[in-house]
Amino acid sequence: MESEISRVAFIGIGRMGWPMAIRLREAGFIVAVHDAVPGRAAEFAAKHGGIAAATAAAAAQGAGAVITMLPTSREVAEVVAAIRPELSPGAIVVEMSSGEPSATRALAKDLAEHGIAMVDAPVSGGVARAETGTLAIMTGGDIVPLDRVDRLLRAMGGSITRCGDVGAGQAMKALNNLVSAAGFLVSVEALLIGSRFGLDPAVMVEVLNNSTGMNNSTQRKLNQFVLSRKFNSGFGLDLMVKDLSIALQVGRETATPTPLAAQTRELWAAAASLLGPGQDHTAAARFSEALAASELESPQITKKA
Repeated sequence: MESEISRVAFIGIGRMGWPMAIRLREAGFIVAVHDAVPGRAAEFAAKHGGIAAATAAAAAQGAGAVITMLPTSREVAEVVAAIRPELSPGAIVVEMSSGEPSATRALAKDLAEHGIAMVDAPVSGGVARAETGTLAIMTGGDIVPLDRVDRLLRAMGGSITRCGDVGAGQAMKALNNLVSAAGFLVSVEALLIGSRFGLDPAVMVEVLNNSTGMNNSTQRKLNQFVLSRKFNSGFGLDLMVKDLSIALQVGRETATPTPLAAQTRELWAAAASLLGPGQDHTAAARFSEALAASELESPQITKKA
C-alpha cells in the first residue's frame, strides 16, 4: 500500500489556482507553490504558508502529487518535461487545467513509462466556488491514482465525478462549457427579443427560472452580471473560446457532426474579436447587443444597483 500523500506541488496559482491552493493548506497539506508571475509564489507563502518555489522543478521535489492549473496543454507539457526528473516512481500528476484530452493522454503515456501516474481533474464553478471549496471536479484516469488523490480533490471540490479514462474529465469539462455557452447566448437573445417587445428583462428572467427555459445562465448570470452591467463573473471570454475549441476538437477526433457546436464557437470567437482581450465571458452579451443595436436594461435591476 503506497503511503498517503502529504506534500503537494501546485503549479499555476492564478485566479483559480490561488484559492484552490489555500483550500489544500487549510486541509493540512504541505503545499509548494510556483507561478510564472514573478513574486506571486512568495506572496502566497507569506499570506497562507507553504513553500514558495522559484521553479516548477523545485516545487515538485519530494511531492507525492503535482497539480497543474495552467492556461493550455502547451504550458502543461513544458511543466511536465521540467518536473519529470524530480518525481519519484509512484508520484501522481493531477492535471486540473482545461486542457486537450488527446494531449493529456500522450503525456500520461510518457509518464507511465517512468512509473508516474497522471490523472486529469478539471473544474467548474469559477472563483467563488474555488474559494469555498465547492468546485465541481470531473476526473479521468485509473482507479488507483484517483483513489490516492481523492482526499486532496475533496479539499477543493464539493462534487467529484469520475468520468472514465485519463482525458475523460477534460472532455467532459469542454462539453459542459459548450452547453453552458450555447445556453447563455440563446438566453441573451431571448431577453433582447422580449425587451424590444416591451417585456422587462428582469421579469423575463424570473419567468424563465420558474419555467422550462431555466438554465445556469438564467439562474446565475443574467441578473448578476448582464442586467447589472457588471460583467465580472471571474471567468474569461478567451477561456470560454478555448474550451469551445477543445469541445470541437473532441468532436472531430470522434467523427461526430457538430453543426450547432461549431456555430456556437464561432459566435463566441466573434465576440472575443469584437470586444478585445481581457473580457469576462459574460461580456459576450454585449456582442449580441451590438448585433441587435439594443442594450438590455431593467428598471428592477437599476433600482437595486
